[in-house]
Parts: sequence; structure tokens; C-alpha cells
Amino acid sequence: MTRDLICGSLDVSRETIDRLSHFEQTLFKWNPKINLVSKSSLQDFWTRHIVDSAQVFLLAEDYISKEEDTNWLDIGSGGGFPGLVIAILAAERAARLSVTLIESDKRKAAFLRTAARECDVRVKVISDRIEKVDPQNANFLSARALADLDLLFEFSERHLHPRGISFFPKGATWKKEVDNAARRWRFDQEEITSLTEEEAVVLKIKGVSRV
Repeated sequence: MTRDLICGSLDVSRETIDRLSHFEQTLFKWNPKINLVSKSSLQDFWTRHIVDSAQVFLLAEDYISKEEDTNWLDIGSGGGFPGLVIAILAAERAARLSVTLIESDKRKAAFLRTAARECDVRVKVISDRIEKVDPQNANFLSARALADLDLLFEFSERHLHPRGISFFPKGATWKKEVDNAARRWRFDQEEITSLTEEEAVVLKIKGVSRV
């Protein structure tokens, strides 16, 4: 699927397409130096990374307030997925949503700041370990390819508002992660089939508490 077809399916403006294109160009420039994403995935960049990240924002959009300030925390942001893509979409569609990215790798954090500047979007980048960052009390939390669900819930416990919602893209083994996490945690989940991989899902999680 071409870039324009993909962006058409996401129902975004030309300005947002331009921002996503600037992001793509910046990542392609930095990737050989610090390996933000696998080289093989660059051939299908818009599906593998842009759409895969954008679907997370689209699933949350109905929950994002138009009248009140809300905040989104993306942890282990790496190459900006899904966090920076969420910030780019929010610039057009959720003006009162602020986005914070946590990335402990200093070089990747520098990339995220540069990419945000190139895309003309406002994000806060924190370069520290997730467990050391002050609690963020986030309304929304996301992580992609960072850790299994059990550990993600520990991070959620620290950084997510009690009534907040987490969105975690997960691969084909997601059911095993859910079963493992259920040994230590109570939570409400909804699994939504991924737009980019038939056996993958995005897990929408609420009400996390320890057993």
C-alpha cells in the first residue's frame, strides 16, 4: 500500500502527512548510526511503523477530552513508535493532549527531540529509566515491543492515573502474556485485532491492581 493510500485510510490532513514524511526522513538519516528500527522493516515503513503506531491513537481518540487537558505517556519510545506518531496525529486531532516520551538511551532520546523539532510537534522527552522517573499520573499510556505484560503493569502502576487506559500492541503470543500477568494482577482487557498483522492485537487495559 502506498503512503498516500495509507494516509487516506487514516483520514489525516496534508499537514499531518508532511509531518509524518519529515519523521520518516529523519529516521532514515539516523537509523544507520543508532539502529532505531530493523533495516528490513524500512522497505515497508509506512505499514510496519506508521500505521502500526497510528492505530493506537485511533483506538484512544474517543476517550480523549476535547474540553480538558489530558496527557499521554509513551514508555521505551525508542524510534518514536508509537509515541511520536501519536504526537503527530494529536497535533491535528487532539489539541489539548500533551505527549511525553520516556527513553533511557541518550542517543535515541536525542533522535526523538530532533525528530519532534523536524516535524514541528511539541513533546516532552525524558531520558531516564522508567522506574526512576517521577510518577506521571498519565491519562493514557502506551508501549510497543518493550516488555511483557507483567512488567508493563508495574510501569503502569507507577505512571498511570487510576482511571487511565493503557494501549499495548502485542504479537501472536499475546494470550500467553495475558495468562502470565493474571497470576499477579487484576485488570480489564479488550483485545483489538491489529491493522498490520492478522495474529497481532492491541490490548486496551483498564483497572490494573495487584492480586
